Amino acid sequence: MVIRSFAALRAAMAARPPLDLAVAGGDDPNVLAGVIAGFEAGLVASAAISGDAGRIAAALPAALRDRIRLLSAETPAACAAAAVAELRAGRAGVLMKGHVDSAAYLRAVVDRDAGIRGSGILSNLTLAEMPSVPRLIGATDNGIIPAPTLEQKRAIVLNALPLFRGLGLDQVRVAAIAASEKVSDRQPATGDAAALAAMARAGDLPGLIIDGPFGYDVAISRPAAEAKGLGGSDVAGQADLILFPNIEAANATAKAWKLHGQAQTGSLVLGAAAPVLLNSRADGPDRRVTGLIMAHCVLAGQAACA
Repeated sequence: MVIRSFAALRAAMAARPPLDLAVAGGDDPNVLAGVIAGFEAGLVASAAISGDAGRIAAALPAALRDRIRLLSAETPAACAAAAVAELRAGRAGVLMKGHVDSAAYLRAVVDRDAGIRGSGILSNLTLAEMPSVPRLIGATDNGIIPAPTLEQKRAIVLNALPLFRGLGLDQVRVAAIAASEKVSDRQPATGDAAALAAMARAGDLPGLIIDGPFGYDVAISRPAAEAKGLGGSDVAGQADLILFPNIEAANATAKAWKLHGQAQTGSLVLGAAAPVLLNSRADGPDRRVTGLIMAHCVLAGQAACA
């Protein structure tokens, strides 16, 4: 069954065992509210939370105190390192960013000696549900790599596979976006898009159907694709994932989905040895819960790929 909405995804993931979570920097009301909401939704079994242990303990409901371990840490770097260490030790399977800055958090994730490096390339993916698109759709990379090379783009789309496999998709339709549908030396993104499409056609990217270069309209709208003579594409107008040429385009589009497209969204960092939530410190509990549901989906997809 292919999952087309966050409600369906939440229902499907409810059957999975709850997560053991590590939180970097938990002494913040928004962060703790998200963790508590994860417990209440049955998504979290236990949590290790780093930060000011006294402040965190005072803010926790009594009913959860025996399911939460507190890790005393004073600086953002120490908070991030303590949370990552829980994953390295096997005491947690998902990492959540709390009240720490993103740079310190990601440095701890990719640390060569003490981190949880996976494929070697980290990428952020935002998954969205919005009234104008009849499926869940992803945007990547909208948070990590400013101007990915061709090889980095290849790694980015491969990073996304477990998430979409968890959504029930055996073949993921990826639209490689550029400003034109014609390959031009003056627009390197067009050449990268064509190269990725050729790799997929040659069977070098199993599980992915990639086409491009496409404008955004062609990726999303079947009538636009047909008007431009691209109606024969297996991706045009029906993309599951949009691969953007740079972080600015991806970040702006994901934000436009939320602000102008009435989108419900969730985001994950992919490519590490475990799912990594990179929430804004201002994110409310709902968005953090959506991230936890996506983490469940990635783990389900990894099991399906194994």
